[in-house]
Amino acid sequence: MASGFGYNGGVSRCFAYWQEFSKCYAQTDVPSKCSAQVGDYLECLHHTKEIARAKTVKAEFIRKAEHQAHEGRKASDILADGVIVGVGLISRGEAAHSK
Repeated sequence: MASGFGYNGGVSRCFAYWQEFSKCYAQTDVPSKCSAQVGDYLECLHHTKEIARAKTVKAEFIRKAEHQAHEGRKASDILADGVIVGVGLISRGEAAHSK
């Protein structure tokens, strides 16, 4: 990945982050000063923060669906709301007005 070549022969998606890190690492005497660049590069490679965020959103949706099911709401109504709408990020009224 650090070579800069992607799967299709072009520049890889994380090559810019790798260049930032290698530039910082070459210019500093203390490698720990480049921790922000390392974090950006590793996030680009592995998407750990993105995956954690998606898991949090999914867990909240499941928690809310279980709570609504416990209150007696029909399962079909819960599933019809969808994941994003069910979490409360977008309400049905706003989605209809934006179209």
